[in-house]
Amino acid sequence: MRAISPGRKTLCYIAKLALFVRPKPVPTQTPIENQRPSAPAAPPKIHRVEVYWTAVTYKTVAVYIVLFVAIVLSVLYIVVPNWYSTTFRKISSAIENSDGEATSATEARAKFANLEGKVQVKKVDSVQWVDADFRTTLDKGDLVQTGSDAYARITFPDGTFYTVKSDTLITVEENATASNKATSVAVRIKTGAVDLATPNWTSPESKAAVSVEDATAQLRSNSRAAVKADPEKKENEIVVSGGSAEVQRGVEKVELAQWQKATIPTGGPLTKSDVLAPPGLIEPLNLAPIIGENPKSTNIHFEWKPVQDAAFYTLRISTTAMFTKTVKEVKLNATSAEVSGLEAGDYFWNVRATDAKKQASEASETFKFTLVAQGKAQEMALEIDGTQLHGRVVEIIGRAEPGAALIVNGQPVPNIAPDGSFRHFTEPLVPGEHTIVVIGQNRRGGTATKQVSIVVPK
Repeated sequence: MRAISPGRKTLCYIAKLALFVRPKPVPTQTPIENQRPSAPAAPPKIHRVEVYWTAVTYKTVAVYIVLFVAIVLSVLYIVVPNWYSTTFRKISSAIENSDGEATSATEARAKFANLEGKVQVKKVDSVQWVDADFRTTLDKGDLVQTGSDAYARITFPDGTFYTVKSDTLITVEENATASNKATSVAVRIKTGAVDLATPNWTSPESKAAVSVEDATAQLRSNSRAAVKADPEKKENEIVVSGGSAEVQRGVEKVELAQWQKATIPTGGPLTKSDVLAPPGLIEPLNLAPIIGENPKSTNIHFEWKPVQDAAFYTLRISTTAMFTKTVKEVKLNATSAEVSGLEAGDYFWNVRATDAKKQASEASETFKFTLVAQGKAQEMALEIDGTQLHGRVVEIIGRAEPGAALIVNGQPVPNIAPDGSFRHFTEPLVPGEHTIVVIGQNRRGGTATKQVSIVVPK
């Protein structure tokens, strides 16, 4: 046996076995008369076994394996040319399905899109209330509660939005959102008020519901409604502001169209009635800037469209989108008003109409405006270099003075380069023509305003 160097890295040894056996002679019989005394017997032949070892390195084995696989794949490519693409698609599909399964649990849960004030959540498997944040997800059976100056906007995976207003307690009742199938989401109002809006569902059997006591309202695709529950007064109602809905309690059913209301009294029958439509807002335009040397003494002109049968209107101005902090509330029988006394900042406004029977409409659409102090120094440098449309989002590219503050359509620009250059993406815009207003203010108090027009295609 040959010695193998102990320092040599080997994978295996191939043994060669050699047997050297001398065949045993066949005895022959000689005549007795010819027999002679035999010579001394020869020593017996020793049978030998020899083993030879051949060292093979890992690298050599790997090279042979790679060559073998390459030959096999080459043959498959020649014989079955579509095999590669089919196999690749199957592998990609398996990876995507694996990733989809890993994220489907998170994507199929409701989340908070907006939060303001004290909003708390109690999970279905917990006895403690915790403060909600944007990482909080909601499952069936979870409770959501808002404080006296708070609101929460909850978005479900199917695109339905529930806006939970102040002093409201709700329960998430359903969240069935399987892909490519009919979806079903629902909440129950124990006390308070909820607005909800449904998207354009791909499946006509999808539904979004909200329940009060023993009645349930189901909204159809592209619909909006406001639902209120008051257990103390034993009064519940739902007002449809867009699309349609069906309200059911036991065997009772009521169909609601736009600007119709269903009253759901405790112990009484369902009733349907028409309601006043809210006014359409005219001025100030949504996201419009208002510039004045002294904002507090600046008169701001508000105007809206008249509503048939309206006896008077209520104009509300707030620093929050949900009107949890109202700074002005004016009642008048005209369709316009002049308001002053506001500090510089962002504001929201809407109008309600009220008829002779003291029945009020739902609030109009909410518009936002920004009140900016006009600088007494020379106006600042501000240029718009270009715009680019990304779907329904507009990218604004421009230059301002270094250190300046910018507002685009009522939204502050967070990222301004040291040299004053900036890029800003607007919120998604509805199809149609838009005027984008850019307001800048430098450190000297100087201001500048630029406007650009853009058309968002359908």
